[in-house]
Amino acid sequence: MSACKVSLTTLRDLKNEFIQMHPDQPIHHGSLEHLLPPSWKSQITAWLAEDTPSYDYAGFVVGEHPRSATLWAKSAGIVAGIPFFTEIFKQCGCEVEWHAKEGGYIDRPKDGSGKTKVATVTGPARGLLLGERVGLNLLARCSGIATVSRDMLLTLRSAGYEGVLAGTRKTTPGFRLVEKYGMLVGGADTHRMDLSSMIMLKDNHVWSRGSITEAVQAAKMVGGFALKVEVEVQSEEEANEAIAAGADVVMLDNFTGDGVKTAARNLREKWKGRREFLIEVSGGLREDNVFNYAHNGKLPSLCLSYPCC
Repeated sequence: MSACKVSLTTLRDLKNEFIQMHPDQPIHHGSLEHLLPPSWKSQITAWLAEDTPSYDYAGFVVGEHPRSATLWAKSAGIVAGIPFFTEIFKQCGCEVEWHAKEGGYIDRPKDGSGKTKVATVTGPARGLLLGERVGLNLLARCSGIATVSRDMLLTLRSAGYEGVLAGTRKTTPGFRLVEKYGMLVGGADTHRMDLSSMIMLKDNHVWSRGSITEAVQAAKMVGGFALKVEVEVQSEEEANEAIAAGADVVMLDNFTGDGVKTAARNLREKWKGRREFLIEVSGGLREDNVFNYAHNGKLPSLCLSYPCC
């Protein structure tokens, strides 16, 4: 974390302190595996089939001899994706014993080995090798996203920001479930999971419809009371039009830190007692510049969206 300039040991302590001080995270309210849809295991079957569409020649070579393999972590970070990893090897006829918890922080070992034991997998040799690459790819990506999410959230909290950190829909096709899951483990909000979760009107939607007002009115007509309408705006003037039309969320897109501070203050003053809305900031937010937004007044209804994959 270059922005905080802390050692790995201090970073570990900060992460553990963050978890204790901010218990209101999804992972503290139950197993996130219970969120997964009934179809999630079929995705794993498809990933294994992608890797072995016909014959597993190397699997023939090693056969069914019982073997044991160790999963090592070679860098510090958050462990995420345990249900997926476990199911991968279950479908390959193997069992996984975990030495780490979902959402737990893995530090660099102090014994100089450079690696930490995370899990032990036992089963037939061909099963271990069949699931190895699929499992490692998935766990590494999911854990990486959780780690980035947790780091960004920790940076924001240390700056006094008490609002929501959310991910974008810029996910890998076919892998969104895992990547959004990683955000949740890291403490971030998933934002909308798909186009059906919320009505977001971006600049091209507005351009195609003719105006922000017309676009919002049309969206409200079909979305009913259950779906929120969010409008991406490039200026304070556009934000006012969106709010007047009934938008639930206005996204200040590619605003500077000072621009966010000014726009948020003006919008709240103008619409106080008249409209309720959420302000979201998106566009180019990174760990090395997020302080510019977090420090500019404490904005409890500010949602920072960023692509973490």
